Amino acid sequence: THEELCRFIARESESVVVSVGYRLAPEHKYPAAYEDCLSATQHFLQHLQHYAVDPARVTVCGDSAGGNLAAAVSQTLAGRSDLPRLRAQILIYPGLQALDFNLPSYQQNRGVPLLFRERAAFFALLYLNGDALHMQEVLEGSHIPPDLRLKYRKWVSPD
Repeated sequence: THEELCRFIARESESVVVSVGYRLAPEHKYPAAYEDCLSATQHFLQHLQHYAVDPARVTVCGDSAGGNLAAAVSQTLAGRSDLPRLRAQILIYPGLQALDFNLPSYQQNRGVPLLFRERAAFFALLYLNGDALHMQEVLEGSHIPPDLRLKYRKWVSPD
C-alpha cells in the first residue's frame, strides 16, 4: 500500500528506504506487528554495511498504526548499546494512546475523514485484541480502571 510513497521518499531524499510488511490485525493480534517491525529493524541495523548505509543516518517512520510501531521500536532500541542509535523517528498521525478517546484532539476531529473517532477506537481494539466487542466501553472511557487513569493522568489528560 505504501510502495509508491516509499519510492518517492527514497528518490527525493536520496535515501535507502526499507518498508516492513508486518502481520496485520485482526488475524494477528498484538504484539505480532511490533515483533515483526522490531526484528526487521534489528536485522537492518546489524547489516548496514551490506546495504551501504551510514549508521548515523538511520530513521524509522510510520503512519497511523505504523507510527505507533515506529515509536515502540524506537523506545525499545533507545537503550541498546550493541546497535547503532536511531537518528530520528517520524510519526505521521500515529496511534499513540488508547486510554482516552475523549481527549480534545478526538473531539475536535471526530468527524474528519478518514479516521473518525469511532474508527480509531475500532482499529485500536482490533490491533490489541482482535475484536471490537468492547467498543462502547472504550468510547465512554470505562475500559480503564480509575486507579490506572489517575496513574497516567500526567501524560493523558485534557490539560
